Amino acid sequence: MPAKSRFTRLDAFTKTVEDARIRTTSGGIVTIASLLIVFYLVLGEWSDYRRIVVHPELIVDKGRGERMEIHMNISFPRIPCELLTLDVMDVSGEQQTGVKHGIHKVQLAPAIQGGRPIDVRALDLHADEQAHHLDPEYCGECYGPPAPASASKPGCCNTCEEVREAYASVSWAFGKGEGVNQCEREHYSEKLEAQRDQGCRIEGGFRVNKVIGNFHIAPGRSFSNGMMHVHDLNNYLDPSQGSHTFTHTIHHLRFGPQLPEDLTKRVGGKTMGWTNHHLNPLDDTDQTTDDPAFNYMYFLKVVSTSYYPLGRTSKGSLDQEASSELLPMGQHGLGQDGSLETHQYSVTSHKRSLKGGSDSQEGHKERLHAVGGIPGVFFSYDISPMKVINREERTKSLTGFLTGVCAVVGGTLTVAAAIDRGVYEGATRIKKLHQR
Repeated sequence: MPAKSRFTRLDAFTKTVEDARIRTTSGGIVTIASLLIVFYLVLGEWSDYRRIVVHPELIVDKGRGERMEIHMNISFPRIPCELLTLDVMDVSGEQQTGVKHGIHKVQLAPAIQGGRPIDVRALDLHADEQAHHLDPEYCGECYGPPAPASASKPGCCNTCEEVREAYASVSWAFGKGEGVNQCEREHYSEKLEAQRDQGCRIEGGFRVNKVIGNFHIAPGRSFSNGMMHVHDLNNYLDPSQGSHTFTHTIHHLRFGPQLPEDLTKRVGGKTMGWTNHHLNPLDDTDQTTDDPAFNYMYFLKVVSTSYYPLGRTSKGSLDQEASSELLPMGQHGLGQDGSLETHQYSVTSHKRSLKGGSDSQEGHKERLHAVGGIPGVFFSYDISPMKVINREERTKSLTGFLTGVCAVVGGTLTVAAAIDRGVYEGATRIKKLHQR
């Protein structure tokens, strides 16, 4: 059989006859130990193959015309809800004054009573006062300015809120509504008096353009006076309304959706780079002041951050992005394939008295503050041109796993054979020495 003889010459694994083999106790022990080691190492290779890690990447953010959500929960224990106004504006020229949609106010009891929640309602405090009991032909006077476009009856101001909007449209201060029939009918000044010592918690979310901008919480209704953005501070600074200040606690502030809890458990603990991002630096921040004319400013640098799970498909994310404006608040950035588009941010803060002065009490006489401004809490955010992508990947491919298994088996058996040979040769020589 010529074919057999040709392959026989290529055999690299020469065999010994059964009678020439010697089995020893030490060889059996080495064999059992090597099998246990092989099993342990193969199990480690399998665990390594099944392990999922998050690899961060840094790229240039090429998104255009995008929007992002801002979610917040901030308490003001020394100013009532009626006096607080949330405004949003950005460099594109878009302004949202007196933001109401998606934002809620929680009235808080006075701080000396524990500051517990009293009532929850939307920012539109006059939504339940539409004066349905009035004569259908009734048309309330606006007291000088034109009726607002949002009036329930065109050309008329039938509620106190509509009169306030009309005043704001022409940059007039409103005060407590003295002499305004609609406000006297709705007991507007009495409500202000009842809330004088209360606090307020503002919570919820809103959407903004993904460009440089700011949002702030300040007292009184806002309006534009020429090129300036101003607020009606009459009721805030009125001594009869008590001493209001912008002492506040930022319970939570984030840009974009929060990392789901189940995803955090699946990916890893807080020591991993990805899961650390949702520990927002402004969470649980406390600021205290006794000065009513005080201004807090937070400067934030926002970085787009994406999370792509294992097996993620780009189509689901594109479909989600196309319909993002139709999604309810809190769902923006959540892909159907489990992907997540959110944002991280860093922050620096500054505070000053609107009366000016220096920081001599803190040992910095050279540090002077400007005079004037609007009391309140201001957040200015800038968008980074870079984007962080956190991608789930397996540490090894199937080929890498099989290669590792072969290396473990071959390497372990080779080392075991060398150890067994050494033990056997040593025992043989010792036996020969004893026989002499």
